[in-house]
Amino acid sequence: MTVIEIDHSRTRAKAALQRTEADKGVLKKAGANRVAAHRISRVVPQAVSGRLRRIKWAILLLTLSIYYVTPFLRWDRGPNAPDQAILLDFAHGRLYAFFVEVWPQDLYIVTGLLILASVILILANALAGRVWCGFACPQTVWTDLFLLVERLIEGDRRQRLKNMDAPLSAVRVVQIGAKHTAWILISLLTGGTLIFYFTDAPSLVRALASGEASATALTWIAVFAGTTYGLAGFAREQVCTFMCPWPRLQGAIWDPEAFTVNYRDYRGEQRMSVKKAADLRARGEAAGDCVDCGLCVNVCPIGIDIREGPNFACINCGLCVDACDSVMTKLERPRGLIDFESWDNIERGRRGEPRATRLMRPKTVALTAIAVGLAAGLALLLATRATGALAVLHDRDPLAITLSDGSVRNAYTVKLLNKAQVTRHFTLAIQGIDAVMSIVGNDNGTPIAVEPDGSESLRVTLTMANPKDANVVFIARDETGGTVLSASDRFVVR
Repeated sequence: MTVIEIDHSRTRAKAALQRTEADKGVLKKAGANRVAAHRISRVVPQAVSGRLRRIKWAILLLTLSIYYVTPFLRWDRGPNAPDQAILLDFAHGRLYAFFVEVWPQDLYIVTGLLILASVILILANALAGRVWCGFACPQTVWTDLFLLVERLIEGDRRQRLKNMDAPLSAVRVVQIGAKHTAWILISLLTGGTLIFYFTDAPSLVRALASGEASATALTWIAVFAGTTYGLAGFAREQVCTFMCPWPRLQGAIWDPEAFTVNYRDYRGEQRMSVKKAADLRARGEAAGDCVDCGLCVNVCPIGIDIREGPNFACINCGLCVDACDSVMTKLERPRGLIDFESWDNIERGRRGEPRATRLMRPKTVALTAIAVGLAAGLALLLATRATGALAVLHDRDPLAITLSDGSVRNAYTVKLLNKAQVTRHFTLAIQGIDAVMSIVGNDNGTPIAVEPDGSESLRVTLTMANPKDANVVFIARDETGGTVLSASDRFVVR
C-alpha cells in the first residue's frame, strides 16, 4: 500500500541541512546556522536548463501574451454593443467572449463551463497529476517571472544565498531597490490589465495616462497589484502548499497510474559518490546511480526532495527532471533517474517487472467522454438559444375578477426581453383558451417595440365569456418571423 506524505516539514528541514553542506564553500561558517534557518522558511531555487524548462518558458510566454493582449482585441457586435472581444460588463449584467454574449438568464452556461473546466482538470490529474500547477497556473507563471527578475538582478541561487548572510552594502541596496521596483511595475501592469477585462481597455488606458481614471479603478488596480506582488514575490511556494486547495483535493484523487514526477529508487539507491560507485562496480557489487548531489532539491520551487517519495506539495513542474538528467549526462549514465513516471511503474521496477503504460483506462475514458459530452452540450445550447425571452407573471391579488355579465378576467404582467443589437417589434397572441386579450395602453394591437439590449413590461388582461380553469400559452413573434417566444401560465376562475 502506497502512503502519500502529507507533512513535508521533515523534507524541508533535511533539504536545508543538505544545502548548508553543499554550500560550505560559499557561506561563512559563523553564519551557516542562520542561513539554514532562512532556507527552512524560504525556498531559494536554483536556475536550471533543459527540455522541460524550455517548455515552461514557452508556456509562460504564451500565457502572459494572452493575458496582456486579450483585453485589446476587438470584436464587431454592431453599433449598439461594446467592441471588446472579451469583456466582463458587470455594470450592465453582460459577459462577452467574442461571438458569445451571456446574460444573467444564461448563467447556466457559465456554470456548465466551470463544470467542464473541473472535469478537464480532473482528467489532467488522472493523466499527469498536478501538471496544470507546474506549467500553467497563474501562481506558477508569475512566480517564474518574478524569479527571473530576481536572478537577473541578484544572481543565481549561490549568490543570493551569499547575499543573505552578507552585510548590507550600497550595491545590495541598489540591487534590492531595482528588484522590488521591477516587481512593483510588473504587479501594476498585471493589476491594470485585470481591470481592463471589466471595462473598455483603450478608454481606461487613456484615462490612466491623462490622470482621469476613477478612484474605483485605481483602488482595484492597487488591490490586484498588491496581491500579485505579495503572492509572486514573497508567498510563492506557500501558496502552492498551504493556500491553494488543489493539493488536498489532488491527494484525495491521487492516481498511481498517472505520470507524475517520481524518483526511480530501485535504480538510484544506494546513493554514493561517483568514485565509490565505480569501486563497487569494479568489484561486481551493486551501486546506485544517484550521487546525492542535491541538485534536484536545489532547483525545486517548492523545496521538497522528490527522492523521498510522492509528496502532495509537488507541483509536477519537472525541473528536478532536467537537473537530474544534466547530472546523469555528465556522468555518462542513463537519463531518467527522476522522470515523469507512474507510481505503479516505480513499484514494477522494484519487483524487476517491465513497465506498463495505461493512459487509456476506464477512468480516463469516462472523464474524456464526460468532457466531450459537456462541450458538445454547451456548443448546442449556444447555437440554439433564443435572442429574446418572454416571461409571464399572473396577478396574485386578486387572481380573478368576475364581471357583471358573468365573464371572468385574469391579469398578467408580460415582460419581453430583446437580446439582439437591433430594435425588434413583437406581436403578442395567446393559445390554449378562447379568451379576449387586451394590452393596457395598446388598444389598437400595434406591434410592441423593444429596444436593442432592452426589455418592455406589459399589462395584459384575458377575459373569458365561458370561464373555466385552463392552461394558457403566450406567444410573442417578431415582425420578421425569425424569433418566436413562448411562456405558459394558468387562467383561473376563482
